[in-house]
Amino acid sequence: MRLWSRARREAAAIREAVRTAPRRTVVTESVLAGLVLLCSLAPVPLVPPAHPVSVALLGVWAALLVPARRMYPTLTVLCCVPLIAGDNVWAMVVVPCVVWSAVRRITPARRAWAVVGASAAGAALLSIAAQSLSGLPKMPYLAVGAGVAALFILLPALSGIMLGRRRPLTRLLRERNAYLEQARLLTDETARMEERARIASEMHDLLGHRILLISVHAGALQLAAERQAPPLASQAELLHTTAGTAMDELRGILGVLRHPAGENIGERGTHESLSALVADARSAGADAELHWNATGQTGADARTRQAVHRVTREGLTNALKHAPGAPVRVTFHDEGETVVITVVNDAPPVPRPPGDGNRSGLIGLQERISLLGGALHAGPRPEGGFVLSARIPLRPDSPPVYATSPRPVSGGAGSRPPLSTEVLTWPRLLGGGCVAILVLLPTVGTTIALLIMAVLH
Repeated sequence: MRLWSRARREAAAIREAVRTAPRRTVVTESVLAGLVLLCSLAPVPLVPPAHPVSVALLGVWAALLVPARRMYPTLTVLCCVPLIAGDNVWAMVVVPCVVWSAVRRITPARRAWAVVGASAAGAALLSIAAQSLSGLPKMPYLAVGAGVAALFILLPALSGIMLGRRRPLTRLLRERNAYLEQARLLTDETARMEERARIASEMHDLLGHRILLISVHAGALQLAAERQAPPLASQAELLHTTAGTAMDELRGILGVLRHPAGENIGERGTHESLSALVADARSAGADAELHWNATGQTGADARTRQAVHRVTREGLTNALKHAPGAPVRVTFHDEGETVVITVVNDAPPVPRPPGDGNRSGLIGLQERISLLGGALHAGPRPEGGFVLSARIPLRPDSPPVYATSPRPVSGGAGSRPPLSTEVLTWPRLLGGGCVAILVLLPTVGTTIALLIMAVLH
């Protein structure tokens, strides 16, 4: 009764496992079992064996071991003994594959070797017993039985254990690598935020106070000019307004430094903001105009709008500094998924020597736009003057995992992402299971020899 109850529980467990298994796994195992059954029984009508019943039973037994290796790997290895000692060569060639697949699922390795040893010993003893039925077995038969047991059980088991131990180690290394990479990214992000906060504090202390003093004195100068020198009142008002605008922009920059990327920093890069920049350039004496060739920019990302605003301001500033009095044209194009902002100035009316700028503004623009996946062009025009043009995606992609980290510094400093696990090198090729596959070569050779002998017989 106990055995009957246990058998019913096992049958229920098998039905539940089949029901919950993925359909692809069920189909694959069914096809493999069917192929093993077909290969084991197909030669029987062509070459009638001496004991057809036992040959048929061994073929069915081999087909049943194929799906059993998943749920009962230990029992499957032990049940390969009748196939080794039997007289169905076509079913015997299935044993290395079944043992190789089943042993990988047996843990720990000590238990796997115990099961493999018991199975090999049982196969050798059962082969000797089968030979002794027709008389006392000779030494060559004993050697052949031991050799077949070693080639068909021990070598596939060795290969399976090697691959079975490699799989959890590889999974553990991948998980540990992912954990370390995440920790590195968090550390880098914390360091960047601390540096941003430090820069923001220094800028607030060094620049904020002085710009505030300029704004206060400019306001006082404006009031004095309105009473004592009305012709200078407009220039004093412009000075006061510019100081206030500089203070607002400084607060915006400090907000960017103090808060993570992606936070809303205001409506910049719109038609109104670019018109305001052009109007400020006109107030400073530039012949500037804006050409807005777009229906609107409501769908643009905040980073794109910020970059458009930054390119326009940099181009107007450079034109005022290096080409005073020259006409300046700011053109905005909306090309579907890309926006193009261009600032072009003609040659100055009076030739000027090359400026002493260090191009730090253009370098900063290049870095900003490259992070958005865009392209920046800056250089002199053939007909004279200068052009600054940027092509920026309307909605830049989110930066990849490693793009949030700073670029590696030349000389080996800094961090960079590890190589992909799919990259094949000779050490990885040899350590990735090829040694375990090489162990199976004697088994494969013996299997082919047995099949050839069966066909010739």
